[in-house]
Amino acid sequence: MNPLWLSHFTATSSIGRGLQQTLSALREEHGGLVPCAFDTVDLPTFVGEVTGVDAVALPAPLAAFDCRNNRLALLGLTQDGFTEAVAAASQKYGAHRIGIFIGTSTSGILQTELAYRRLDPFTGAFPPDFAYRTTHNTFSVADFTRHHLALAGPAVVVSSACSSSAKVFASARRMMAAGLIDAAVVGGVDSLCLTTLYGFNSLGLTSSQACRPFDVERDGISIGEAAAFALLEPLPEHLDDDAVLLLGFGESSDAHHMSSPHPEGLGARMAMQDALAMAGLDAADIDYINLHGTATPSNDAAETRAVAALFGPATPCSSTKGATGHALGAAGGLEAVICALALQHGLMPAGLNTQALDPALPLNYLLHNVEQPVRRVLSNSFGFGGTNCSLVFGRAG
Repeated sequence: MNPLWLSHFTATSSIGRGLQQTLSALREEHGGLVPCAFDTVDLPTFVGEVTGVDAVALPAPLAAFDCRNNRLALLGLTQDGFTEAVAAASQKYGAHRIGIFIGTSTSGILQTELAYRRLDPFTGAFPPDFAYRTTHNTFSVADFTRHHLALAGPAVVVSSACSSSAKVFASARRMMAAGLIDAAVVGGVDSLCLTTLYGFNSLGLTSSQACRPFDVERDGISIGEAAAFALLEPLPEHLDDDAVLLLGFGESSDAHHMSSPHPEGLGARMAMQDALAMAGLDAADIDYINLHGTATPSNDAAETRAVAALFGPATPCSSTKGATGHALGAAGGLEAVICALALQHGLMPAGLNTQALDPALPLNYLLHNVEQPVRRVLSNSFGFGGTNCSLVFGRAG
């Protein structure tokens, strides 16, 4: 495929607001996971909560969109001059020629959870100020983003569990290749809610401590939240050496089980193979892999088998979920931005919290940062139901 340029990007998560804070946390090997004190949740688990989300005020014309997910989206959109960069692109291409592609899993479901606490005691009706369409509705975050950025092109939400905001890169590229749009805002937004915290706990998938991907004693995930965005544009005539490019993507659906990965990582391997093929690269061309790495026993084992089958045991890799938590539908977008920072700053980030690597998982897993030039990276995002997506990014220089 013809590469696409990530002309601007930004991320907000539990390790920081915007690129500078995110990069500093990665360099300092500082994580954002803390014991869960979210809302009324009473569970022995850790979360990656973004501070200050409740203090965000939506502009009056967009008040109908008010919910935690859209407040988090606005917090993310206003970092690193991203909104201004999209405005400049709108002047260049036209507002109707820029598409919006956002990944989310639970969207504004917290708003419905809060509304249930205020049901009419006699009729059971929701409170009159509850607006499902602009809050809980999965499309809400794309609709809000479109209004905030004053764009008029196609707006799409991808909700394929934890691969959602990786798959948006593929969706945007296809629409650009079809000539329907000239540029795209892609990203992911997912916020904490009771449904995911209690739901993953009921599946026995949450850890009682900060998650430990690929550790011999790993026992589950730490749920996080994040908002991450990138502006995709065609390659300009001249590029800086540190420009970040989308080189390829691979998608698969192995449909092995509703919530468990294929034990041999079949779909994951297919996604990685297709991403490499689209980028015109061999496995040896990849300098670093950002693993999906949720810290559940089955997920890490299946991903290891898939990675080892393609790359062998030598390629440096890590899961940054030990720092940020698992941001679910926003994880792919957040980790795409982390990969972009890795390319620009020559940083392969450590997998935090992991103390003793599982000897049954033959990977070159980074327990500490490695600083050296990084030219090509691969990022994995795998979701429930076997919805898999791998992305290949490269540095222009």
